[in-house]
Amino acid sequence: MTKIHVMDEILANKIAAGEVVERCSSVVKELVENSIDAGATEIKVELKEAGTKEIKVIDNGFGMNKEDALLAFQRHATSKLIDEDDLYRIDTLGFRGEALPSIASVSKVILDTSTGDVGTHLKMEGGHIVEKRSGEARKGTSIAICDLFYNTPARLKHMRSLYAELANITDYINKIALSYPEIKFILSNNDNVLLNTDGSGNVLKTLKSIYGLDVVKRMIPVQMEREDYSVHGYISLPEVHRSSRNHMITLVNGRVVRNMDLNRTINDSYHSFKPDNRYPIVVLNILVDPSLIDVNIHPTKMDIKFSKFDVLKEMIEQMIKEVLHKKTLIPHIEVETPQEKPKEKVEEKYERPLYVEQQLFVEREVHEEENPYAHVEKEILVNDDLVEKKEVDYITPIVEEKKDRLPEIYPVGLVHGTYIICQNEDGMYMIDQHAAKERINYEYYKKKLGHPNEAVTSMLFPLTMECSNSEFILLKQHFDTLTTLGFKIEEFGVNSIIVKEHPTWLPKGYEEQAIRKIIEVILSCDKNFSIEKFNEKAATMLSCKMAIKANTKITLEEMEHLINDLRACDNPFNCPHGRPTLIYYTTYDLEKLFKRSGFDTKA
Repeated sequence: MTKIHVMDEILANKIAAGEVVERCSSVVKELVENSIDAGATEIKVELKEAGTKEIKVIDNGFGMNKEDALLAFQRHATSKLIDEDDLYRIDTLGFRGEALPSIASVSKVILDTSTGDVGTHLKMEGGHIVEKRSGEARKGTSIAICDLFYNTPARLKHMRSLYAELANITDYINKIALSYPEIKFILSNNDNVLLNTDGSGNVLKTLKSIYGLDVVKRMIPVQMEREDYSVHGYISLPEVHRSSRNHMITLVNGRVVRNMDLNRTINDSYHSFKPDNRYPIVVLNILVDPSLIDVNIHPTKMDIKFSKFDVLKEMIEQMIKEVLHKKTLIPHIEVETPQEKPKEKVEEKYERPLYVEQQLFVEREVHEEENPYAHVEKEILVNDDLVEKKEVDYITPIVEEKKDRLPEIYPVGLVHGTYIICQNEDGMYMIDQHAAKERINYEYYKKKLGHPNEAVTSMLFPLTMECSNSEFILLKQHFDTLTTLGFKIEEFGVNSIIVKEHPTWLPKGYEEQAIRKIIEVILSCDKNFSIEKFNEKAATMLSCKMAIKANTKITLEEMEHLINDLRACDNPFNCPHGRPTLIYYTTYDLEKLFKRSGFDTKA
């Protein structure tokens, strides 16, 4: 008697469900992707108890006839692949034919579908059909998944809390709505609407539905094309960031994907524009020939492999850096005012996804020319031409670009020995003198490290350093790098070195400390050592040593000199650690603080 036998189909589907159906959000993902592949223009996702009790997806797509509805629940049955060649040019979200049978094997399913003629009604439990009859003729599909994992108690026991399940589902629907802004998505839980997009094709309006108007005003359009890739989307200003990488959304040919290398490239492009432990809000849609990518890596179809991946990373990094280096990135501090209750007439316009729950006030309209975001609010909320366009008109929600990235400002005083108060005709500026000096020093030392000269000085008392045997071996590999920078280093006994000369640009009074720190940087970079990474870390370290400390009094002349040096920087808006060097209050904001809005300000 043979020991090897073919598994029962239901058992095989339950095993497959372990990979395909990880949680409630996995079910939502598979069903919504089927609706998109079916050409739906409106998709409703209705949840009960965060999907643990019921997940219902209703669409107006092509629908299925009776034969297709029965075949759809057989393993490896799909309408999206015909032969092996199709596997190398996948242009649909689904293609494996595993999702529906896997879901049905661990839940109770109610399916109603029709192509516009006689409909089909199916009811299944644990993968077995328990009811089959004719149904409604409404074109499209409605599928309800009830009591998920009811027959796999071990999986049910380890499901996360209702809040965690709902958060995962909401996160996926947000991302797929950004990927397909031309589709109307409605997400509700226990009859409470969580997301409602209008399907107009305007990405900004979808962003508004998810993140709100304040974030939309601070999003920058980006676009770049190369021979193999086309990338377009929106990135947030550096002042808008989150504690999680989850808001860096990458879409490939409309598919929501996750790729750590892509996320790292996006985050690194913001380096020194924001804190290292914070992450930007980014929506990037990457268009590429399907033959250059492979999505058949994992049953979830979210992992992806690219051909010519280095080209794509370089392209994204260049695109983001170019945009950020062209913008005036001074954080604008807006003054909040008490909210008025929206009038009924305004509520009737709720069908517009960019309806403002925080209404614009009369005084804002009076001083509109002084509000740097007024034109953005007008374009998003009022301009019907923009609202109806299928292709988004790129809006630049910041002040117009100037030749000098830092405006002409004049210092008037110092607060707490730390913050320089400046003014011009547009309003008031506050400069963090320590952060500003750090930025100035950082760009100076980075330039020196990148373009070393022959100016060196001998040390009166040579510096000796003892290392562990492993550190000594690593350090010896990079003697040439240190020699190029102007250091004269020799071996000195067992596992020790002696430094006899150093470049003249090291911070005076901190030479020994700087040398030790530079050597520490070399040792910390060794796993992935590159001269660029070394220069970056060394310049950041050195910049802090010579920066003006807090509670240090400086004169007006020194303030003017600091501002002029800051203006000469490539990025005068952030210190090397990503903190802002200055912030901005408009004259209008100051008037609001002192309740002068709407009055004669000269009085």
